[in-house]
Amino acid sequence: MSKPRKAVALISGGLDSLLAAKLMLEQGIHVEGINFYTGFCVEGHTHAIRKKDKAKPKRNNALWSAEQLGIKLHILDIIEEYKDVVINPKHGYGANMNPCLDCKIFMISKAKQWMEENGFDFIITGEVVGQRPMSQRKDLLPVVVRESGIDDLLLRPLCAKNLAPTLPEREGWVDREKLLDFSGRNRKPQMALAKQFGFDDYATPAGGCCFLTDESYSKKLVDLWQARNKKEYELDDIMLLKVGRHIRPAPHYKLIVSREDGENKFLNGYRKQFSTIEIKSHNGPLTLVDGELSDDDFKQAARIAARFSQGRDADSVNVLITPLDGEAYSLDIAPMPASEIKQEWYV
Repeated sequence: MSKPRKAVALISGGLDSLLAAKLMLEQGIHVEGINFYTGFCVEGHTHAIRKKDKAKPKRNNALWSAEQLGIKLHILDIIEEYKDVVINPKHGYGANMNPCLDCKIFMISKAKQWMEENGFDFIITGEVVGQRPMSQRKDLLPVVVRESGIDDLLLRPLCAKNLAPTLPEREGWVDREKLLDFSGRNRKPQMALAKQFGFDDYATPAGGCCFLTDESYSKKLVDLWQARNKKEYELDDIMLLKVGRHIRPAPHYKLIVSREDGENKFLNGYRKQFSTIEIKSHNGPLTLVDGELSDDDFKQAARIAARFSQGRDADSVNVLITPLDGEAYSLDIAPMPASEIKQEWYV
C-alpha cells in the first residue's frame, strides 16, 4: 500500500480555504489546518462589543471551518514576527495598509517550516487565480512560490487546472482531474460548491477578517505612526484602532470616544494606560486621551467629550478628568457645539 499523504491547509476562516481543504479530504488526504494569528483579524472581537453587530456570529471562523471539516486546527501566534511584514513590506501595500503579497509569502514560508517539522508532505491554500489583485494574479503566484521557498509543494485545489501540475499531482498523491479551474472574482462557483458539500452559515464569501484591508482602519494606523513619528504598534494599539470615535484636535493628542455601553466597558480596561474623561452629570461616553496635554488641552478635550453625551445641549456638563500621572479633578464645562468640531479632526 502507498504511504498515506498529509497536507497542511492554510485556514483563514473564509469560504475558499474551507472548500480547498474539503476537496483534499474527499481524495483521502489527511488534512490538518494552520491559522496564523497576526492580531489584525479582530472582527469577532468588535462584533462582541457593539450592539449594531449583535446579529453577527461571535465566533472564530477558522475554528468553525475546522469543526465543519472535522480536522485539527493549529493556531500559531505570529504577532511579533508579523510586524516586519506590516511595517516594511518588500512588495508594498495594496489599496490600504494591506501588505497582501508579503503576507502570503510570509505565511507560506511559516507553513513550510511547520510542514517539515511535523512530517507533512505538502501545503494547500484556497487561492483562486485572479481573485485578489495584489496577491492572486497569475503573474504573482510564482513569486509566492519562489520567495517562500515552497517550490512545487504548494497546491491550490480550487484553481489547480489553470496552473502547471505540482509535485503532489505529478506523483499521484492527488488526482488532478478532481481538482478545479476556478478563476476571477465571481464567487458563484464557490457558493455552488459549498451548497454541494452542505456548508452554510459560512463567513461572507468575498470578505476577509484582516482590518488592514479596511480604509478607515488603515487611516487610523497611519495617523498613529505619524503621531509617534515612527512605524510601530502593539496588540493594544491594534484593538483600540477598531473601537470608538478617534478624534485628533491637535497633533500632540488624540481622543478615543466610546460610541455605546459595550465600548465604554471595553475602554474601561485601559484606564491605567491612558488619561480619561468621564461625563458625571449625564449619561455619556468614556473617553481615553492619548498624548501629553496642558490644562487648556484637557478643557478642549472635555468639551468635545461632553458633546457626545446626553448633556450635549446643556449649558454646563460636569466631567471628571483623570490624568495618567496626576490627581483626578472635576470640571463644569460647556459642551462644544457640533459646528466647532472640525471634520478633519476625525481620524
